[in-house]
Amino acid sequence: MSTRIALVTGGIGGIGTSICQRLAKDGYRVVAAYHPAEQGNVEAWVAARKAEGLDIGTISGDVSSAEDSARMVAELQQQFGPVDVLVNCAGITRDKTFRKMDADSWNAVINVNLNSVYNVTKPCWDGMIDRGWGRVVNISSVNGQRGQFGQTNYSAAKAGMHGFSMALAQEGAAKGVTVNTVSPGYIKTAMTAAIREDVLKAIIDGIPMKRMGTPEEIAAVVAFLASDDAAYITGANLQMNGGLFMH
Repeated sequence: MSTRIALVTGGIGGIGTSICQRLAKDGYRVVAAYHPAEQGNVEAWVAARKAEGLDIGTISGDVSSAEDSARMVAELQQQFGPVDVLVNCAGITRDKTFRKMDADSWNAVINVNLNSVYNVTKPCWDGMIDRGWGRVVNISSVNGQRGQFGQTNYSAAKAGMHGFSMALAQEGAAKGVTVNTVSPGYIKTAMTAAIREDVLKAIIDGIPMKRMGTPEEIAAVVAFLASDDAAYITGANLQMNGGLFMH
C-alpha cells in the first residue's frame, strides 16, 4: 500500500499540531493547512517538527472560502497526491451573549467552523468514493452537544458539524469511506492556558476526572478513526470531555 495522505486543517494550532504529529508517527504523509494570516508562524512550526524527526508538509488556505479551499486541495493533490484522510480541525471563537452578538461575529464563526467542513470536504470527497477508501474526522466540541453561555454561534456551528457527519456518513458507508466526529471538552492548550486561574480552577472542579484533557489524547482517537481498525465506525460522535457531559 502506498503512503496515505492526511490533510489537517487548523494544522498548526494546539490540537491540530498533536494530530499532525500522531498521524506522521503512524506513517501518514501529513499536510497541515493554515490560514494565510498565520504565515509568519509556519517556518518555526516546520522547524520544530523537523527537530522531532517529523517531515510534515504545509499549505496555506482560507477554509471559510469555498473557492480558496478548492484551490488549496487541488494544489495539495498536485504536490503530494490524493487526500485519503481529512481532519477538519480549523476553528475560531467570537464569544458574546446573543443580545450583544453582531452579524459579523455570527458569520465569522459559522464560516470558519461549519462552512469550512463543506468547503474542504467537497473537493476531497469524490476521490475517496472513487478509490473506495477514505476517512473524514470532524473536530467538534462538547459545547456543540450541551450549549454554552455566550456561544450561540460556536455551539450552533459545532452541533452542525456532527449533523454533517451523520448525513455524509450514510453516503460513504457502502463505499469504504467513513465520516465521524470527535467532541473534545476542555483541553490543555495555549488557549485554555490564558484563562484566569480562578476561572480555570472552577472549570476543572466541574469535570468528573478533575483535569483537562491533552491534545495528544484527542490525536490518539483521531488516529484510531483514521485507521483500518475503525472501518466499521461511521456517523459516530466520540465524546472526550472527562465526564463533563455524558450522552
